[in-house]
Amino acid sequence: MTGKTDSPPSEGNGVSSPHRHHPGEAADTTGSRLLITLALNLFIPVAQVAGGIRANSMALISDAIHNFSDFTALFIAYVAFRIGRKGPSSQNTFGYKRAEVLGAVINVALLVAASAFILYEAVERFMNPQPVMGHIVIYLAAVGILGNGLSAWLLHRDSRHSLNVRGAFLHMVGDMLTSVLVLVNGLILIHRPWYWLDPLLSVLIVIFILKNGWSILKEASGILMNATPKDLDLEEIRKALEEVPGVCGVHYLHAWNVSSTSIAFSCHVEVEDQLVSRTDVLSERIRHELLHRFGIDHPVLQFETGPCGNGSMLCELSCGKE
Repeated sequence: MTGKTDSPPSEGNGVSSPHRHHPGEAADTTGSRLLITLALNLFIPVAQVAGGIRANSMALISDAIHNFSDFTALFIAYVAFRIGRKGPSSQNTFGYKRAEVLGAVINVALLVAASAFILYEAVERFMNPQPVMGHIVIYLAAVGILGNGLSAWLLHRDSRHSLNVRGAFLHMVGDMLTSVLVLVNGLILIHRPWYWLDPLLSVLIVIFILKNGWSILKEASGILMNATPKDLDLEEIRKALEEVPGVCGVHYLHAWNVSSTSIAFSCHVEVEDQLVSRTDVLSERIRHELLHRFGIDHPVLQFETGPCGNGSMLCELSCGKE
């Protein structure tokens, strides 16, 4: 028997996927960490609004509003995390993992909105400086630093492999820096009426927030556009697979992120005319190479006895004209 055959990944192929290496309790830990940070970021803004009104401090009130935007961002991140854990269905065959990518995009939008508010308040403070009660500002800013610092610490580990959590983590870091700004402002105002320092530092924090938000937006856009993951070189993958014994050629390569932690891949593999069952061993070798060398955990291989189209890496559009 010869010809073409699709060889999709299966549970019994002897090679596990990287995302299966994370046990269920690790995923549960991510959820519980998000819930803890949710609670922290509901308490902090409530306390800061009350203290800001008492101290006549717009800096503290604006910091509280920024903190409340983080509560909203964390809620979005948690909902996206829960949706992303749903398994595949006939309508969503890859599952719902990209819900976390959408959550990250929404969080970037919230970051931009919060940054716009901070800039607006900074301009207002430049134009109309007002005396404030420095001691109350210091105490409540310290609460913000501790709460946001703890939240950032709780999310830091998961932010390295989840775009969704990374967006929430950056919210926490931005809020912590804003609270530091408010605390420094309070310390200075006790001794010096340097009202221009607060809006100046606010602008610097906004630059930091927008810079990191832009990096998240670029990565999320690449995933949603099915772009080749930035760390993968398709030509390098092609050369590696053509070195596998039994492979005559490889073409029509595609690689894309199913989510920020899972990579899908498909290609046509040219082999000698043979029984379809004889490609099983070769399929195992290719999957092993893709997983352990390139981190590709969802490969789909199509075996054929001759190159389709012009045999180039992408086959252009000729494969659809056979």
